[in-house]
Amino acid sequence: MTQVSRRGRPRAFNDKTAQNTIQSLDRAMAILEHLAQSEGMTLSNLASACGQSTATVYRVLITLQQREMVDLDPAGQVWHVGVGTFRAGTSFLRRTSLVERARAPMQALMRGSGETANLGIEQQDEVLFLTQVETHEAIRAFFPPGTIGPMHVSGIGKALLAWFDEARVAQLVARRGLHAFTPASLTTLDALRADCAQTRARGFAFDDEERAPGMRCIAAPIFNPHGEPVAGVSVSGPAFRLDTGNLDRIGALVVQTATQITAATGGVVPVAKAV
Repeated sequence: MTQVSRRGRPRAFNDKTAQNTIQSLDRAMAILEHLAQSEGMTLSNLASACGQSTATVYRVLITLQQREMVDLDPAGQVWHVGVGTFRAGTSFLRRTSLVERARAPMQALMRGSGETANLGIEQQDEVLFLTQVETHEAIRAFFPPGTIGPMHVSGIGKALLAWFDEARVAQLVARRGLHAFTPASLTTLDALRADCAQTRARGFAFDDEERAPGMRCIAAPIFNPHGEPVAGVSVSGPAFRLDTGNLDRIGALVVQTATQITAATGGVVPVAKAV
């Protein structure tokens, strides 16, 4: 009987040998993967890491640059992943349950708090914002998808750090440091550890004008089926609306939202965090 190929698949679909791969494309993907795992690389370092000639790597980079998959910092001649990789990644995110299932709870959180609701994850020691539900207020926080920021001055970042083990937190601080953005920023490991303990005790993190004067954020972690923190949800807005008198009420709403998203994605909220 003649084998009928499925739509979108050639007859040689199950043949994964070299004859069915495009070597130049495979090399390009290897280069992009190396670049994505770094904080930026020079041409010579990237060529060395990939085991390819600088001429080959350069041609690949120029091709990827035309598609905005990579970009070059002219000052240091350092290559980075570009905005095109994020656009491709958002197509994947549309298939995942986290962003999709977080949407309705985030909309309810925005309505209940009156402030912008955000969803973010940790990516290479920073917070990457995935999606946002904006408030209708004229003065509001704005973190478009793809925005990244330091974890120690972010509500979502601090919510995740509070549930990371101490060794992981210390390693992250050693790599990234604790830069002071405002007088309220946490700039020592001891201060960050104390803040993490307070976050665990009350269930939510509080960014009290630590990244930008006049802006506050309240966040709680989202957990996977193993009880590990994998994302965070928050509300952010001006300090005159997110005043300390509203902290417990809005904090409870944020924790409730994080718990709903955790359950909707098959996660489990751990009973306690080992110290």
